[in-house]
Amino acid sequence: MTRTQKTVFILVALLALIMGLVFNSLMSSKNQGNNTALIDAGIILLPQSRHLPAVKMTNQDGQPVLMNELKDKWSLLFFGYTFCPDICPTTLSQLRQIKSELPKEVQDKLQIVLVSVDPNRDTPQQLKQYLGYFDPQFVGLTPGSVQALQTLASAVSIPFIPADTSKPNYTVDHSGNLALIGPDGTQRGFIRAPFNNQKMIAQLPGLVERP
Repeated sequence: MTRTQKTVFILVALLALIMGLVFNSLMSSKNQGNNTALIDAGIILLPQSRHLPAVKMTNQDGQPVLMNELKDKWSLLFFGYTFCPDICPTTLSQLRQIKSELPKEVQDKLQIVLVSVDPNRDTPQQLKQYLGYFDPQFVGLTPGSVQALQTLASAVSIPFIPADTSKPNYTVDHSGNLALIGPDGTQRGFIRAPFNNQKMIAQLPGLVERP
């Protein structure tokens, strides 16, 4: 290789390096901008996805569901209960509104899941009737025991306080946040309450396009 060829080779290598650095910088800025918009909408993505435990639930149709097999769609898990006096009907109404304003192709990739924190009263039949008031396509899940529920809640970092079921008309303290589950069945993040409908509607289409 002549000196001239070496010089040209070095210049080409330097140019490729500079272009690569510029490209990476642009992509990093773009991703940072996307993440900033997600955070502004209350959508917090985990740096590393979490596997869900193989906790067995029963859905509103009486069918068994393993939580670590909740796949193929993006799932928004809301931990609540049908006898909840305030936060649950408000949250489910918001989620119904948000879903209704999303494009049809986005709706098809998304499911809203109510995980009951009140297995004592929330039978599959009760869940089905209750969710029918909001959206018949919403999924309701009830655990076989409070212990199974605690295992799942701890795994996705959505807290609740088991109720004293001996008291009449008892209530259950729980979080209003959502656990965000990807189509591979792993937890990808959270959606913080209170929700901003328009910001979530703007960000969810891009989110569900992720693998």
